[in-house]
Amino acid sequence: MTKLPPASAMYQALVNRDTTYEGVFFVGVKTTGIFCRPTCPARKPKAENVEYFSSAGDALFAGYRPCGRCHPLDKDKQAPELVRRLCEAVEQSPSQKISDAHLRAMGIDPSTARRQFRRYYGMTFQAYSRARRMGSALHEIRRGESVIGAQIDHGFESASGFWEAFKQVFGAPPSKAGQVRCLYARWIDTPLGAMLALADNDGLHLLEFVDRRGLENEILKLRKRLKCIIVPGTNAHLDTISAELKNYFDGASASFTVPLVPAGSAFEQSVWKLLQTIPPGQTWSYSQLARKLGNPNATRAVGRANGRNCLAIVIPCHRVIRADGHLCGYGGGIWRKQWLLDHERKVTGHGEASPDLFARRTSAGTSHARR
Repeated sequence: MTKLPPASAMYQALVNRDTTYEGVFFVGVKTTGIFCRPTCPARKPKAENVEYFSSAGDALFAGYRPCGRCHPLDKDKQAPELVRRLCEAVEQSPSQKISDAHLRAMGIDPSTARRQFRRYYGMTFQAYSRARRMGSALHEIRRGESVIGAQIDHGFESASGFWEAFKQVFGAPPSKAGQVRCLYARWIDTPLGAMLALADNDGLHLLEFVDRRGLENEILKLRKRLKCIIVPGTNAHLDTISAELKNYFDGASASFTVPLVPAGSAFEQSVWKLLQTIPPGQTWSYSQLARKLGNPNATRAVGRANGRNCLAIVIPCHRVIRADGHLCGYGGGIWRKQWLLDHERKVTGHGEASPDLFARRTSAGTSHARR
């Protein structure tokens, strides 16, 4: 998440329903699973039962659903009837994908749904639906292994849809865990938003920002390839990456020692190996990478390999730019790519970082272009 006011100030603003904080933060109520505006008229929760977000999207991916009283996603004007209908459809079954075919069966033209939803909320309907679905699943990762274990032991599903969403995205844990391979998952908070890490005894298989478009498909492909399920849990490599990411964002170290298990073709593996030789604070172009691989005509293939990297930051595809010096696609958003480059230049002394790093999120938005 981006920088926010002190928690004490935000809680006081929530209690006072201070309108000056509208748009500055959103508040998630842990006991209800709902997120609100600072001015929500609902009864105020205890300070220890809330957490704060700089955007509604962050709250969605943390597993919270919009409040029905203060409507934190809504603008000043009332939402169109079609938009309200779409939101209701998601909330009726937040763990299910709503495809274009489903929309047509509801008598809704998919292009109209996308256009109206984007016009009102600033995101497409599919992006909103995905955020709720992934947020529901990721909520279980945040809650930890004991919650999943308790649900398995007692044989019941969460009425909220969290457990169903978790099973669909990460796989249903078997009654005997020893019968199938497991990857362990951890939610890691960073200054640029939450990341999801997946690891087993071999090393780190995935590290991505939770709001990255395509993350669900990456997880499903990983599950299929390894014939595994994913559960919240502890693992030495998850401990290592958590500590190393903290050091990275604190500016203490820009290197990583956690063992990596990237999955890709021989060419992709060669690109990812070469990416790890780019010094922090420096950038290479796609054509430069292609030449170093001995194939100067492989610039496009290098770009595709960059886009298929599932180990953000530790395999530093953010250090690759266009030959003319301009930034281009990054799965976590161009604003994150710029932040990472500025941060590394500041830490290593390779040039000056751009001023007001965190402000880039507001100005640049949250682009989901491929790396």
